[in-house]
Amino acid sequence: MKKTAIIIGAGPAGITAGYELSKRTDIKTIILERTDFIGGISRTVEYKGNRIDIGGHRFFSKSEKVMDWWLNIFPLQGKPSKDDILLERKVTLSELEGAPDPEKEDKVMLSRERVSRIFFKRQFFDYPVSLSFKTLKGLGFFNVIKIGISYLYVQMFPVKPEKNLEDFFVNRFGKVLYRIFFKDYTEKVWGLACRKIDPAWGAQRVKGVSILKAIEHAVKSKFCSDSSISQEGTETSLIEKFLYPKYGPGQFWTECAEKIKEAGGEILLNCNVTRLIIDGDKVASVVYTDSKTGEQKTLKADHVLSTMPVKTLVESFGKDVPENVKEVAAGLAYRDFITVGLLLRKLKKSNTTGTRTLNDIVPDNWIYIQEQDVKIGRIQIFNNWSPYMVAEDGKVWIGLEYFCNEGDKFWGMTDPEICEFAAAEAAKINMIELSDVVDQVVVRSPKAYPAYFGTYKRLEEIKVFADKIENLFLIGRNGMHRYNNQDHSMLSAMAAVDNIVKGVTTKDNIWEVNAEKEYHEKK
Repeated sequence: MKKTAIIIGAGPAGITAGYELSKRTDIKTIILERTDFIGGISRTVEYKGNRIDIGGHRFFSKSEKVMDWWLNIFPLQGKPSKDDILLERKVTLSELEGAPDPEKEDKVMLSRERVSRIFFKRQFFDYPVSLSFKTLKGLGFFNVIKIGISYLYVQMFPVKPEKNLEDFFVNRFGKVLYRIFFKDYTEKVWGLACRKIDPAWGAQRVKGVSILKAIEHAVKSKFCSDSSISQEGTETSLIEKFLYPKYGPGQFWTECAEKIKEAGGEILLNCNVTRLIIDGDKVASVVYTDSKTGEQKTLKADHVLSTMPVKTLVESFGKDVPENVKEVAAGLAYRDFITVGLLLRKLKKSNTTGTRTLNDIVPDNWIYIQEQDVKIGRIQIFNNWSPYMVAEDGKVWIGLEYFCNEGDKFWGMTDPEICEFAAAEAAKINMIELSDVVDQVVVRSPKAYPAYFGTYKRLEEIKVFADKIENLFLIGRNGMHRYNNQDHSMLSAMAAVDNIVKGVTTKDNIWEVNAEKEYHEKK
């Protein structure tokens, strides 16, 4: 009789695990997903033919294994895309015979330019921060002097030890630049002062970026820009190119899900896992409820790979959990996320960069809103992710991103109220004219970001407990309560499958993913 692997969650980690198991073993995989969509936070939401990428997902990794994995499923474009053609833009194309033409085929990775800027004092600044004339002029002479002195001071007298996220940022950018470009935005994201957030968040998200790295990158870009997709030697936060599925990340993960089903696996949607039954040092079975019918079912399990929030996982064990583990799980915090899609006739802000765009819209993939007088955290411009994300040529499709807590005042507003609020804020910062709004929609994403406060510092206690359960593997962003990108989530899933294939019960290799500055670069 075939062994069975139960995978909880159909986000990047869950789908990667299912795909890898179906390719490498004869284990039957059953994926249980509590929602009615594939991809988790890496999904694509379609609204009247317009597509929203929740949170924005660049397909770029410093792991060759992940890059090859993506391109094996969706090959790189062999011909120009719609906007490449109209703009007569040179773009990295595949030289392989039969490489897809995005104008004719859908299963294709586009090669995209990365542009992300900070919006501060109603003007744009490069991100990462550069020392261009425009940046210096925008900041003002005296601010630039203060930034330089502040940075030099912290290089001579760094904060040791780094006790919180504020210490982390100050050590890499100086106190003045931290206050101008990092403090307010980060506190919008988390709803908490940076000095109350663990520095591990910065170590995992910002990694090796600093003023010196940004300057070094800017100088190199002037003389020898890296046109390759791999961009070896470039910090992830400084990349200039990335891959992107024609219709967004959800299209890619849905295709992977189909391949799992073709290989004999099952993907069950709208299934809420409520109980993991333990027998000795193993999970014996998984109990779930079909949210559409209310029917409760039980599946026997030889292996369980969980991407569900750690808080929920611990609750699912019922009484089979030590009190200290229950206490840590109960105190874990999350940050929730709302995206407001606005369909516009045009943007009010014009393109003043040297980057050409369709209809001359600003070239940014997303814009970090550093303004204190609005709640908006970021603005995505979906036209610039892929021209195929927008149903009607000539329209501008943007996503206004709000960070909040499920159940708070903002989350509790009705969708029409949120749309009205978001459009008014975009108009307030002169990004749009209210009269140009054609349509709008709200997308809510609970538990989008595992937080690095609450009982986070005691997460090791949950890890020790879970790792003793021989056939249980915690993977992915929420499964590990770690702010992973989708490639980190994939690598954790691949490590778990390696362990299953090799009969390894220790989980150290899974927890090592994204725990260091460089991870699996050449694997």
